[in-house]
Amino acid sequence: MNFKILHLYPDCMSLYGEYANVSVLRRHLEAIGVPVAVETALFEDAPDFEHAGFIYMGAGTERTQKAALSALAPHKDALKAAIDGGAMVLFTGSAMELLGACVTDAAGKVWPCLGFADFTTVETDRRAPEDIIAHTALWENAVVGFMNKCSTTKGVDTPLFERVSLGFGNEAGKGPEGYVSGNVFATHITGPVLVKNPDFVEFLVKRIFAAKGWELPEKLPILPYEREAYEVTLKELSARAT
Repeated sequence: MNFKILHLYPDCMSLYGEYANVSVLRRHLEAIGVPVAVETALFEDAPDFEHAGFIYMGAGTERTQKAALSALAPHKDALKAAIDGGAMVLFTGSAMELLGACVTDAAGKVWPCLGFADFTTVETDRRAPEDIIAHTALWENAVVGFMNKCSTTKGVDTPLFERVSLGFGNEAGKGPEGYVSGNVFATHITGPVLVKNPDFVEFLVKRIFAAKGWELPEKLPILPYEREAYEVTLKELSARAT
């Protein structure tokens, strides 16, 4: 019962400490008794998607996002094959935009993306740093986090979050946010979103066990203080939501 996490471009696509998302997922799996190996892929590498059970990419600047796209595009068929074979994917921050059809930068240049979905992104000259509370039907509790983007993403038919009660959605304030299709999950929420949201981690762990055909323990572990920290953050942000 071994498991491999593949972290794409952690040197350039970890703008807000996204490496912690990989760390906390690993800790939860190891607490259940699953040996986890974390492998990283840099721009010059050919990622080993074939043996990856979970594939992650975090946020980058507008410049490093395009560099990540250039590095990943030649391997998109291998990534798609891994997804079709049951691998899970989580892209956060600006990495989400790479899953769609294209990104139009602030200068008007169109960057064709991976094309796994039809949505399109347009960058603007206005940055929107926002705290966020988001709601999904996939698990009970709201997600808390932070977003700092200068783009609008249109055409997402299957958002990860049906609405946000605080912050900015894909296209507008308090609209739907993120993207989900099968075992592919994406959100503009940046930073350690899994660290802040233990229910999100638990959901992913359950999906991993289901994909692998492993027997899920009756009770999943709770790491020290993670629930308490979540409740404090939710209370503070909820006081600002109207």
